[in-house]
Amino acid sequence: MWNGGSDSAVKQILLVMNEKESFIIEDLDDYHLVIKADEEWRVRRELEAELEKNTYSLE
Repeated sequence: MWNGGSDSAVKQILLVMNEKESFIIEDLDDYHLVIKADEEWRVRRELEAELEKNTYSLE
């Protein structure tokens, strides 16, 4: 189960990723999703890459 804490923006990214390659089993609420266990590593890696693209550095 993915627990997004207070970041619903991360959940929105996961929902978009899921449209391309389905891995979400159940959308529980605003902050929790159940995903396929064998997809967890791939989903985490892709999510990290997506978050890096959307992070702006002030340096």
